[in-house]
Amino acid sequence: MKIRRVLATAVALAVTTPAALLSVSPAYADAKPAAQTQDQQKSKPTIKELEEAAAEAQKAYDKAVKAEAAGRVELDKTLDDLSEVNGTHPLAVASAAAKQTAEDAAAAKTAADQAVTEAKAALDALTETATEEERTAAETALSEAEATATAAATAKTAADTAAAEAREKLDDARVAAVRAYGVLQNAAKDALAVKVAADAALAKAIKEAEEAGEDEEGEEGGDCEPELDLTAEVTGLPDKLVAGTSTDFSVRVTNGSDRHMDEVLTYVSVYATDTSGLKDTDKFFRLQWSTKSAPKWQNADADNYIDGVGALKPGTHADIKLRLTLDKATPAGNGVAFIAADFFNEDGTCGGAPGLDMYEFDVKAAGSKPGRAEDAKPSKTTKPGNTGTTPQGSASGTPVTTGTNGSLAATGSSSATTSIALAGGAAVLLGAAAVFVVRRRKTGADA
Repeated sequence: MKIRRVLATAVALAVTTPAALLSVSPAYADAKPAAQTQDQQKSKPTIKELEEAAAEAQKAYDKAVKAEAAGRVELDKTLDDLSEVNGTHPLAVASAAAKQTAEDAAAAKTAADQAVTEAKAALDALTETATEEERTAAETALSEAEATATAAATAKTAADTAAAEAREKLDDARVAAVRAYGVLQNAAKDALAVKVAADAALAKAIKEAEEAGEDEEGEEGGDCEPELDLTAEVTGLPDKLVAGTSTDFSVRVTNGSDRHMDEVLTYVSVYATDTSGLKDTDKFFRLQWSTKSAPKWQNADADNYIDGVGALKPGTHADIKLRLTLDKATPAGNGVAFIAADFFNEDGTCGGAPGLDMYEFDVKAAGSKPGRAEDAKPSKTTKPGNTGTTPQGSASGTPVTTGTNGSLAATGSSSATTSIALAGGAAVLLGAAAVFVVRRRKTGADA
């Protein structure tokens, strides 16, 4: 028996994310996303469409790289213009002038204070033989010196305030310039992540097409049906993990349907990158599981399917204990854990939960103090026909559930997809989706 899986999640991300990037990134301001019909969103993209998506992703990446390079040149020029030493920008000129005025005011105040000191000394030096005129003149000189010193102090305060305000405006302009360049940097990274995912989706689709051609006649069959009442809920997974530590959490798989399920498989996969989002680090992760029927800790296999649940009667559930261990050498970065459940029966029927829960978490370097960590909370399972995705934000510890007609979701070009594409962990999300699809497909074909 073969479980036929849809490539929807990775394919949709690969197809729609480049278009989303084109519509929102300054680097691609002259392009617009292609509109998708409802039928296009629900159907499985063809290899030709994937080829077009990969080509589009390549163009977007090339454009982003050029935009980043041009942005770097512009940033250097802008920072030179904003230099307080020899900058020509009006803010730089104003800041330099205000700084000089403050220095002159400080010098004037110092001179005025010295004049007061000298006037007091002259008055104190008068002897009893001094005339009334001499004493009056000394007192007048002191009074005038004190008035000048008071005015100098006021002028210095005003000059210092003006200099600080001018410097703050100058600093704000510099920060704005750096942030503008940072947008181009992030756009280039996100475009690369999209390109990698698009290329991977195309390669896997071609491979699957070749494998499908080798199937014996009649084995193609139909797609497995979604089972809304087959759920996999996670508890105890924190949104912050520290290298060199182990974390125990659990998954409860529940058959809330009225059908008997001969064999239930739970999919649990962990994917991570460093802080750049471009270097895979999941090789430093070790995932183990145990169940009531198999209490000894076992390493998750290459396909990331856990077969310790077995059969589930209607209305029953099974708990899986999980242990995630991070090597001390694990770099700081971001990660996601994918959770899903499938079933297949001896009569050939099969299916799976119509959603893929994705839990995001931060990875802290060894010895770090994670601070307050929150447990992941399950989101609502997406119903069939919902073609959107729901990102919860970086390292939120809250799952992103995707779902529609089948075990994996087909997504449309939406603001949610745009949010995923532009998030700092875009490479994690896109790469992990492709890895999940490949592994789930492989396991289904071998069942």
